[in-house]
Amino acid sequence: MKVSGVHYLVGQGIENIWKNRMMAFASFCALLVSLVLVGISILAYQNLDSMIGGAESQNEVIVYLEEDTSADEINRIGNEIYQMQNIADVMFYSKEEAYQDWEDQMADYGILFESLGDDNPLIDSFRIQVQDIRYMNKTVSQLEHLDHIYRVRAPYDFVAIVTQLRTILTWVMSALILAMIFVSIVIISNTARTSVYSRREEIQIMKYVGATNAFIRLPFFIEGMITGFFAGCGALVITWVVYDAVSGVLQNQVALLSVIGVGSMIRFDAIYLPVAFAYLLGGALLGAVGSALSTRKYINV
Repeated sequence: MKVSGVHYLVGQGIENIWKNRMMAFASFCALLVSLVLVGISILAYQNLDSMIGGAESQNEVIVYLEEDTSADEINRIGNEIYQMQNIADVMFYSKEEAYQDWEDQMADYGILFESLGDDNPLIDSFRIQVQDIRYMNKTVSQLEHLDHIYRVRAPYDFVAIVTQLRTILTWVMSALILAMIFVSIVIISNTARTSVYSRREEIQIMKYVGATNAFIRLPFFIEGMITGFFAGCGALVITWVVYDAVSGVLQNQVALLSVIGVGSMIRFDAIYLPVAFAYLLGGALLGAVGSALSTRKYINV
């Protein structure tokens, strides 16, 4: 096909949007709703997963050392722990620091501390954060086999809850996203079919006078692509506004932040480009392919 022919067909596609503006608007709305549903579902899953990841990072394993462990041995044990796999951070917590924190937290029980005198009943320890809580048991087992270890305390209940929560979240959100995609495809398909049906006589006349399938489909392809592109723009704006509004509400709930880990919410400006690319490209492709495929029934005459 010559360049002039392609230019003509592209112009026809653009012109058809205005000629059939009611159906074009219906297609725009269907694409807009579908993109927003799928996009927000995916972003919700990513943020919930990120929040769980933020909660995971708050896990802490405490390794208590035997009494009278020398400073050299403490340094050696610390280096051995730091070099182990699945260790994110290691902090030595001396019994003096522990005693001072204990005293600060129980300021109303001064008599108790006076009775202890210079005797410090606490022991030195290491506070450790693991990288992946799924391997918590293996990491704890390795820690227990080190020399001069009195006891290892790990948050097994916390790990079990977070692991189960992540598994449930993955299954539920995956099912929800797949359902949203299916519903979106049905909506887009029916809307595109209705749009093409309203111009079936035009398509059949073009077919009878000898127009090729490509010649008939290209204007619909261009029309759908442009409609989908602008639907993607609208979906991006709506998602941006909703995302910022929800983030703002949660950020104002200070008490809630520490519970659900909103501090690990993904900032929209950090994901703006991939989200914009997905919306614009997805909208254009869905609109173009949906419109082009819907002409098949009326081309085969």
